[in-house]
Amino acid sequence: MTQVHIVKVVDEELLTQVNHLLPQLSSSAPALTLEELRDAVQSSAITLFVARHEERTVGMLTLAVFRIPTGIRAWIEDVVVDADARGLGVGALLTTSALAHAKQSGATTVDLTSRPSREAANALYRRVGFVQRETNVYRFNL
Repeated sequence: MTQVHIVKVVDEELLTQVNHLLPQLSSSAPALTLEELRDAVQSSAITLFVARHEERTVGMLTLAVFRIPTGIRAWIEDVVVDADARGLGVGALLTTSALAHAKQSGATTVDLTSRPSREAANALYRRVGFVQRETNVYRFNL
């Protein structure tokens, strides 16, 4: 049975598991250090969710919750499910857990982006209730 947990404690085992998932999320993402992972988990704006199945971490999701002048908002980032665990419902479980946490935190909206080529992920987001917005997403590289 797959279970989702909010990460509270960062250790070498978690670091190894997260660094195993990162290349499946982004080919350009460098491996994290223990300090970088600890900084993310200790941030008041960030909640890191991990999914565990049969004693191993098979997915993760990062939820950012923050106040802006128009209210409390949330953003989902870095959703990844281990290739060996796809099709088990891990992505849906992570996403619905994050949505519940965002609501409990007072957020009125939750946004995310997903590349059009990630067809399974896009189908999942629609299935759990996300609605595609007609908007432009801009990025400025520093």
